[in-house]
Amino acid sequence: MKRILGMGNALVDIIIPVESDTIPEMLALPKGSMQLVDRERSNSILTALKGYKKTQSAGGSAANTIHGLAKLGASAGYIGVIGEDELGGFFVRDLIQAGVEPHMIHSKQETGRAVTLVTPDSERTFATYLGAAIELSAEHLTPPPNPLPKKGGGETPPPNPLPKKGGGEGHPIFSKYHYFHIEGYLVQNHELIRRAVELAKENGLIVSLDMASYNVVEANRDFLHEIIRKYVDILFANEEESLAFTGHRPEQSVHEIAKFVDIAIVKTGSLGSLIKTTAEYCEIGVIPAQPIDTTGAGDLYAAGFLYGHAAGMPLQKCGELGALLAGNVIECMGSKMDDARWNRILLGI
Repeated sequence: MKRILGMGNALVDIIIPVESDTIPEMLALPKGSMQLVDRERSNSILTALKGYKKTQSAGGSAANTIHGLAKLGASAGYIGVIGEDELGGFFVRDLIQAGVEPHMIHSKQETGRAVTLVTPDSERTFATYLGAAIELSAEHLTPPPNPLPKKGGGETPPPNPLPKKGGGEGHPIFSKYHYFHIEGYLVQNHELIRRAVELAKENGLIVSLDMASYNVVEANRDFLHEIIRKYVDILFANEEESLAFTGHRPEQSVHEIAKFVDIAIVKTGSLGSLIKTTAEYCEIGVIPAQPIDTTGAGDLYAAGFLYGHAAGMPLQKCGELGALLAGNVIECMGSKMDDARWNRILLGI
């Protein structure tokens, strides 16, 4: 099985179901939005919601995708920045428990967190404090990050090194992998993204990009066109992101995107997804589901698709596997599924 490396904003997702659609507005958070907040504002929101039940998991778009890949049985790794704090330790333990090899950089800032309010209609409202995550830079990609210090003293031993592809020399991290998956939220750091995709291509990796947010696409359209044309092989976008990138609705935008990449995927929510290459076009449906929270649906779709592609599955099957994971995760609170559900998924593949 080919190995897959992800890079993204390392955030701990704190999921809080609330009983009223008005609660986000009461906290000055526009319902359904993603708001960047500072540490003090994040703390005040958590204080205001201290009576509510909370769940937490290692999050961020790319981390969700990589976590899903590892649960499917893929060899996967992750690059990100965390603080030397309790949440940072939790983030790494969560990855390791799933089978992900962490390549973490450590910061004096607090680990980033995304407080996610889930209203009764299953819509999500995010208050995101990036914290240490925002420090990820091109300079961090060489030399390789150090292993995470173990809480209470001592060092966590580094994971066993994977063999280099072909036995040759290369980048100490990138050369271990065959795919490189990036979340679109990092695209605002042009220097980081450019260096990362250059390293990926120098080491022979297939580059996958999830656009992640239509407002990021709008603000970085020219840069995205440059990077996508030169370096990206597989592109994931939802309806709004593909519209921001091409100016077209999904049916036309998937054909436009396919002019720039080997595989274009446009996700259309409850209608499914569209996949286009130079030689093939697929329309993928959805599985029956009872959604309670759409957190992570796009990230898990990417996990399923990339797993199928890395395993050499036909394009239609890759899309169906993506839809299978997306349909399952929306029946769960948060971006993670329990082992019983993963076992059912694995039995059906």
